[in-house]
Amino acid sequence: MPSWLLRGFGLAVLHAAAEVALAKIAVQAPSDADVITALVIALLVGAAALWSALDGWLRRGDRGRTWFVAALLAGPVAGILGVIGRSLLVDQTGLRELLPALTGGAAFTALLVLVPAGLGLFVGGRLRAPAGRRDEDEPEPEDDRPTPAPAAVPGGFAGPAADRAGHGSGRRRPRPRAE
Repeated sequence: MPSWLLRGFGLAVLHAAAEVALAKIAVQAPSDADVITALVIALLVGAAALWSALDGWLRRGDRGRTWFVAALLAGPVAGILGVIGRSLLVDQTGLRELLPALTGGAAFTALLVLVPAGLGLFVGGRLRAPAGRRDEDEPEPEDDRPTPAPAAVPGGFAGPAADRAGHGSGRRRPRPRAE
């Protein structure tokens, strides 16, 4: 399964569940809806930022495109699931709510995924990668240890240093002429 599919559907389900829960709270206790809405939005932003920061920290390949496509997928899927959830669990919402959920609601959900994901990728990419992980486009780290000289093997080839000195291969290289 592509990673964008898992992230997109996972966050779509989370956003739809949050939308249904907020609708239920607005029906049951309308005075408490403002504070709870702010907390739920903070939770949704935190989930996207934390998951993407983890991807950045683990140096997952093609993580920017993955989160972009996941955000584009999460918007409309969360809108559809939210309308279905509200119609089944809250207030018998009909098909007339589907168009607003697929336009403005989907755009807002996509932004609530994309912006924190970009921030999370930025922060996670700046953290030191766990041991054994490195980015695909990152160059291979240089080894700072000195390379040991090849040991001379009696009667055999001892490496490039012995060959330059005329030992090892049995052939002598011609000396450069002085002009």
